[in-house]
Amino acid sequence: MNVSRIALVGGVAASTVLLLAGTASAHVTVQPQGEAAKGGYATVNFKVPNERDNASTTKLEVNFPMDHPLASVSPQPVAGWKIEVTKSKLAEPLEVHGKKIDQAVSKVTWTADGKGIEPGFFQQFPLSVGQLPEDADQLVFKALQTYSNKEVVRWIEEPTAGGEEPESPAPVLALSAPAGDAHGAAADAKSGDADKAEKTTTVAAESTSDTDSTARVLGIVGIVVGVAGVAFGILAGRRRAA
Repeated sequence: MNVSRIALVGGVAASTVLLLAGTASAHVTVQPQGEAAKGGYATVNFKVPNERDNASTTKLEVNFPMDHPLASVSPQPVAGWKIEVTKSKLAEPLEVHGKKIDQAVSKVTWTADGKGIEPGFFQQFPLSVGQLPEDADQLVFKALQTYSNKEVVRWIEEPTAGGEEPESPAPVLALSAPAGDAHGAAADAKSGDADKAEKTTTVAAESTSDTDSTARVLGIVGIVVGVAGVAFGILAGRRRAA
């Protein structure tokens, strides 16, 4: 095999790998802006790429996990899209900030009132969500992507631990450690620093007090010695005169 043929085979192989990688990664995903901490609130973005060359994405439906319901879901307006928020009754009410809530958002639907997401483009759909569960490491959102040719792609396959990525994976939001732990550690550190500073100040004050006392004693001793010296000089002078 000559050099040109090797280069051709290598180029074809590389192109195939890139093509497969692009196909595998082009699916609906969800990512937080910053972190999505357990027990807190977060802003998340659903990223939707258009995978077709001859059709536009005109609709996105995101189903929320009802095993970990979210009491607060607020979509951010997206130009060129209508938004519909669907709520469902909960089997067991949630208690949020001292109030019981018997409904939670079960689905959010974005429908294009224009061209939608055209071939070669992607769109992000932001949401503010909370309160995130404290007893879960991730939330799975099953999504349906509808094209202008009526094709529907179902991104609903849940990932398995240690397994390969499904062909049509559902968007998964990873949850980080509770923010309160970090704040608590910071507060403890600040408290410890304050205690150290207070101890240092106390020691410094005691040292200053001791120094002042010593100076006063030495000053008094000096005055006494000086008076004694003057008295001794006067007496000595009188003896000479006599």
